Formats: sequence, structure tokens, C-alpha cells
Amino acid sequence: KLATYDGTSWSTETIDEDGDVGTYTSLVVDAAGGLHISYHDQGEGHLRYAHRAGGQWTFSVVDDSVDVGLYTSLALDAAGRPHISYYDLPNGDLKYAVWTGTAWEAVTVDSGGDAGYYTSLALDSQGWPHISYTDWTNRALKYALWNGTDWEVSTVDDTASVGLYSSLALDSADRPHISYYDFTHGALKYAHRPEDTWSLLTVENQESDVGYYTSLVLDAADRPHISHYDLSHGDLRYSRWTGSAWQSETVDSEGNVGVYSSIALDAAGAVHISYYDLGSRNLHYARGR
Repeated sequence: KLATYDGTSWSTETIDEDGDVGTYTSLVVDAAGGLHISYHDQGEGHLRYAHRAGGQWTFSVVDDSVDVGLYTSLALDAAGRPHISYYDLPNGDLKYAVWTGTAWEAVTVDSGGDAGYYTSLALDSQGWPHISYTDWTNRALKYALWNGTDWEVSTVDDTASVGLYSSLALDSADRPHISYYDFTHGALKYAHRPEDTWSLLTVENQESDVGYYTSLVLDAADRPHISHYDLSHGDLRYSRWTGSAWQSETVDSEGNVGVYSSIALDAAGAVHISYYDLGSRNLHYARGR
């Protein structure tokens, strides 16, 4: 389904109801206002893609292997072509697919043993893909970069049981920033690579189990903003880097809310977050002023 706000009210529509479809969605709006969505077809076990241009939806199967397409993350390059990272469940692989203009091409990026949970994809200024993801076997946060010739795969953090719910963004100099969950310490963590080595920081633990379902965005000054779920209190939380310190606050504590959060900033820098209410089973939306 798709929910759209027109400045006055919300409208919803069903995009695809052909079977058991729509898990692990990722949405991008292009420069012309066209919509692009990657998602998992749970019934057939395929990775699917939907595109709306001129008011018409078109659909395609990106990868028709069995039980692929979990944890999808979608990005568009300068030519408007979609790129998708996703998980191959039977083989335990991180995969990546790109639309060439005539067909989908899919490759395996990392087959190092149950790698590819919680993928997050971003394209740099050259259109090359960067992917953060969880290595479930080793409970580590990993990072893959296409350098134009080969995939470079590295471990970002393996200091504990870490790397779940990763979210990746690239700054104005194409440097990676990643938010993720530290299961061992029940903490929200943040990694960035200003030079050749990774800097790892604990954003928040507060003697509470925080950092589930992270979503990261960078503002115009390349400062990170992160939405996440506080499991201990059932709250939606928001953390941001001010330039000198991390500041965290509760956005919504009405019931058990905040899972599956997704954050974005508008042109004025205002924060927008979508998230799920576990109690009422409703989709919620919060806007910062």
C-alpha cells in the first residue's frame, strides 16, 4: 500500500494485491515525482519492483529465485535507474540488482555465511553502490563498496553482537555514515569513516534497550539524525548530532510505538518520521517543527 499526504489529509491506495506481497518495502521519489518501490513477494519468494509514472503502475520481478528479496533497500542513480540491495535467504547471501535500461542484472556481493540481513543502500557521486548490512553468523556490522571494478567488503564493527537494523547514508564527500543496534549492550551505535578508518560511537543506551529499527539521514551540514525504537519503554526515539554532542529525545510514548521507523528531512530541515504502532496496529507519522 501507499500513503500520501497532500498538505491537508492522508490518502491511501493499494498498489499490489497479487498474492502475499509488500514486505520489506523501500520507496524513492524521483525528480519528476515518479514513485519507485522495491518489496518482497512472500507468496512466491521473489524480489519485486513497482514504478509509477504518469499515473500508471508497472511491475516487474527483479529476482525470481526462491526466498530472495528480504531487507530490500532501493536507490536511484543520476539516470533514474533503480539499484536494490537485498538478502538471499536460502544461500545466506547479500545480493545486489540494478536495472540496466533493458533488464535486471543481479549479483552476489557477500556469501560469507548468513550475510545480508538489514541491508541499506546508497549511491555515491559516481553512481557506485555502498551497502551496510549484518553478518548474522559473526554478529557483526559489515560494509560493501563497488569501486568500479570489484566489490570491497569489510567489517565495520565486531566488538560485540552488533550491526542489526543498519541504516546507511553518504555525506557530501561520499563518506559513509551508519546507524545500527548493539544487541550486547542494548545501545544505539553510529559509525562513520572520515578518513581510512572507522570511528565507532555509542549514541544512546541510558540504561534502556534502545536502537532497534534505526533509520539515518544527514542534514545539509552532513550531521546525522536517527530515529529508533526504545524497547524498554515502547517509545519512538530521535537522536541527532548537534556538531558537538548527541541529543536524544522521545518523540512518541503513547502506547507501544516506534518499530519500523523511517526518517527524512525536508528542504527546511524539519524532521519527518513514519513508524508502526504495535498496540493499535496502525501506521503513524510524526513531524518535528
